Amino acid sequence: MSSSHSNVIAAPLLRWFERKGRTDLPWQQDPTPYRVWVSEIMLQQTQVAVVIPYFERFMARLPTLRDLAEAPIDVVLALWSGLGYYARARNLHRAAREIQARHGGHFPTDIAAVQALPGIGRSTAGAILSLSFGQPHPILDGNVKRVLARRFGVEGWPGRAAVLAELWRLAERHTPMDRSGAYNQAMMDLGATLCTRSAPRCARCPLEAGCIARLQGRQQELPGARPARALPQRQTLMILARNRRGEILLERRPAAGIWGGLWSLPEAAAGSEPAEWCRERLGRAPRQVEMLPPRRHTFTHFSLDIRIAEILVDDPQMGVADGADTRWASAETIDAIGLPAPVRAIIQTLSPR
Repeated sequence: MSSSHSNVIAAPLLRWFERKGRTDLPWQQDPTPYRVWVSEIMLQQTQVAVVIPYFERFMARLPTLRDLAEAPIDVVLALWSGLGYYARARNLHRAAREIQARHGGHFPTDIAAVQALPGIGRSTAGAILSLSFGQPHPILDGNVKRVLARRFGVEGWPGRAAVLAELWRLAERHTPMDRSGAYNQAMMDLGATLCTRSAPRCARCPLEAGCIARLQGRQQELPGARPARALPQRQTLMILARNRRGEILLERRPAAGIWGGLWSLPEAAAGSEPAEWCRERLGRAPRQVEMLPPRRHTFTHFSLDIRIAEILVDDPQMGVADGADTRWASAETIDAIGLPAPVRAIIQTLSPR
């Protein structure tokens, strides 16, 4: 990182940040490494406005790194419920326990040690260390990729290794040695507020004068788009089993895969018969079966078509004991359980009783 290079964009960017930058975000008020870390993980793939209430609830319940490390994973997943990409929450929990065990409960200050923690890549490590400690590390989140690709005319989709390497080279070259935290925050703010994916407000941008995308009228072309591909479709049958007390049967999903570690409705193959599932799993025929309107949920890599069968059963247990991976949950307790947002919506909207 060279100050002569970095002044090309750092100086005008920092002047803009002093006037227009965001300085009132909750994690900026007390930028400890723990608070910055949690916010950076939450902000991956997620808009600031969505993250703020989740961050505030998380900090109210788990205000310190030790609190996170000592919390049961179910508490962490319940606080995360609705944010999506749940591997983030599981990695956050694992990393907190590693910091307690290997670093005496203190967030490491060496970038290699930070990157060695679960769920923390190069950009997130750089963000944590620059925003909380002022260390001069570059970052490269989605907003920064877009700003750099437009300002320097970088061709191609940033998901390609060669394009990503060029963007990292530019990020390293232009991150200043001084005020790197403010610079990194300014880059993120610029991408989030002015250099947006569609309809960028170039006339108000502090980097407009030398911006190649602006000069060539290619703001919509840069950065390059992900190559188009059709999303695969999958099907499943979800069982909304309710006993006479109104409790709903939940199963914990495997740690790996979608919604890993969260509680969810039991699932069966899409073509299964709900009554047969009930006989096999619960030991007797259901009192009533009703097929509810199907739903579709779209993930990053596929779409899931969900058939939903509401099953009423007589016996509160029906051969299924509460255990590590199966439980009957009452309406009162279900709000405190980590459920995938689509599953919670099914329970709330299709099952109000």
